[in-house]
Amino acid sequence: MIGQFGANTALLVIDAQKGINALEHWGGPTGRRNNPGAEGHIHTLVDAFRRKGLTVIYTAHNSRQAVSPLKLGTPGGEFLDGIAPRADELVITKDVNSAFVGTTLELELRRRGIHRLVQVGYFTNFCVETTVRMAGNMGYDNYLIPDACATSNRIGFDGVDYDAELVHNLAVASLHGEFATALEMSDALGLLDGDAPALVRKQGNE
Repeated sequence: MIGQFGANTALLVIDAQKGINALEHWGGPTGRRNNPGAEGHIHTLVDAFRRKGLTVIYTAHNSRQAVSPLKLGTPGGEFLDGIAPRADELVITKDVNSAFVGTTLELELRRRGIHRLVQVGYFTNFCVETTVRMAGNMGYDNYLIPDACATSNRIGFDGVDYDAELVHNLAVASLHGEFATALEMSDALGLLDGDAPALVRKQGNE
């Protein structure tokens, strides 16, 4: 059984910034991404958590790389339309993949009594994966919503162009059952209203 998401649960929205759609930067000349519905799913989850009065936390990536489209103060650093934080919601600024490294995220979670995380955002195989892995190692009860994540294709060192959907799916497969429990959107939304006796928590490495 997975217990209801309550006051000890936060939705962590990772790097929902306009620069994620600068696809030639991320995937080369053939740059493309998967899951065009991710933004809509994130919006749905944010609204649902807000209606329940639960915590929503955002990360904003401010890259150390001069050429990165994810830099605060530039158009790419702005939040995606419809997913911007409210004035009373916490925004964690980071400059590496993990939302925990060099930030106050762990402290802020402890202050709020939060030990369960529902994680969504961009890119599945970069900042989402790194943050999920670290949260799992740190002992958080960790949930990943693949339908509310997306990534780009990746060009391997050997020149092979790996499709975005493949990159996304392999990242989710690596996380599920080890660092987090991956959930369908409908299940995540249902857990805001009550326990889910039919669902199995599959986080390992504990």
